[in-house]
Amino acid sequence: MKNRTPSEDRKGKGIGVPDSVNMKRRNQNPNNTRKGLSLEAFAHARSNRSHYNPASIKKQQEFYKNAKYVSKFKKSMKQQGLSSASMPSEKNKKSQNKTKVSLREIYEKKREEEEKARMEKEAAIQAKKEEIDKANAQRKATREKMFKKTRSGQPVMKYRIEHLLETIQGSKIYS
Repeated sequence: MKNRTPSEDRKGKGIGVPDSVNMKRRNQNPNNTRKGLSLEAFAHARSNRSHYNPASIKKQQEFYKNAKYVSKFKKSMKQQGLSSASMPSEKNKKSQNKTKVSLREIYEKKREEEEKARMEKEAAIQAKKEEIDKANAQRKATREKMFKKTRSGQPVMKYRIEHLLETIQGSKIYS
């Protein structure tokens, strides 16, 4: 207790008083007026502010654009003497059935065309695949002939000479 003033003992800096207690006492100081927001208050304060949001602006523009088109449509119907409410009632069931049938026919026709195009595409792919397989088989056969060897390990010249002769004759035809 040497060199200590009585005011230091009152503040809690004496023996056996942890630092956390000192921190609490400091925070209870009436001069310290800063207080943080709660998480909920922070979230609400954040969402209430109006700030730049491109998505909401785009939605708003689209909404107003659609409203403008609807009002133009209503005005044009009014000029023609028809109200927008009376339009659906004027159509009879026969015309509705005709449109349903015609829509179904259009759908079926389109579906048939797509199926036909798909079949043609598959046929073309199959033909190309067969052509490639045929070329590969021919290439493999000529390769086997070109690399054929005799018993002593010498190359068989018969096939090589035939190949050379074919290439010479082919080049003479084209030139």
